[in-house]
Amino acid sequence: MEIISTIAELRARLSGESAIAFVPTMGNLHEGHLNLMRLARKHGNCVVASIFVNPLQFGPAEDFDKYPRTLEADCVKLQGLADVVFAPAVNEMYPMRQTVFVEPPPIANELCGASRPGHFRGMATVVLKLLNIVQPQVALFGKKDYQQLHIIRQMVVQLNLPVRIIGGETVRAADGLALSSRNQYLSAEERGKAVFLYQILQQAQQAILQGERDFERLEKQAVETLQANGWMVDYVAVRNQSDLQPAGHVQGNPAQHGLVILAAARLGNTRLLDNVEVCFD
Repeated sequence: MEIISTIAELRARLSGESAIAFVPTMGNLHEGHLNLMRLARKHGNCVVASIFVNPLQFGPAEDFDKYPRTLEADCVKLQGLADVVFAPAVNEMYPMRQTVFVEPPPIANELCGASRPGHFRGMATVVLKLLNIVQPQVALFGKKDYQQLHIIRQMVVQLNLPVRIIGGETVRAADGLALSSRNQYLSAEERGKAVFLYQILQQAQQAILQGERDFERLEKQAVETLQANGWMVDYVAVRNQSDLQPAGHVQGNPAQHGLVILAAARLGNTRLLDNVEVCFD
């Protein structure tokens, strides 16, 4: 496995590759990332992982400075899974002040975007830069960040990028908590309570599958239940999988291609993100 830190060296290394599968990460890798790496191997002869904590997608009051940076340990985990690790410095990715950005679609201002202005613009901009640098045939992103995955897919389609985007299923701990680099911020007591978010989403999922169609009521109930148990809730939302628009009140089958229930909430100082898909026969 090669560890490369400059764009010029990476392009030279990849110049002869014709089937590149790419997994962009911000490091502090867990089993969710490693699962994407294994999936990548099924789609490319050369597997590339990037490790870069992108300052553009962090707001002024967010955790950019304390975000865990564990490059050495990450590279150990990637042995046997990646052929190349791209780990650039900030001044390599942004040699001058970035004044050209990707403007994401309007959905970027909803859900997570409502409380994190500019986040998805910064995310889309760095993903486009990385895709241009690596030039993979396939790129893989986790479904845990469902809104991010949707925006990336829209960007690739609308900007005619020659890359196929694959979403990897959310990997969970034994109790059901979605794996996340930010889980380590949880205290032992908070970690014990954290799975409640997933349980609330599962309850809403079952209600829909059993015929509930008042999605606004489901959302309100979920928010109130979380708040009553000490959570600070950003949102719980039932959306169409295809476009992330609100499912609304409908009769019969609510969405031909299924729904997704998304949530973001804080437990203590830790913001947790999760979702469950609702697929109909």
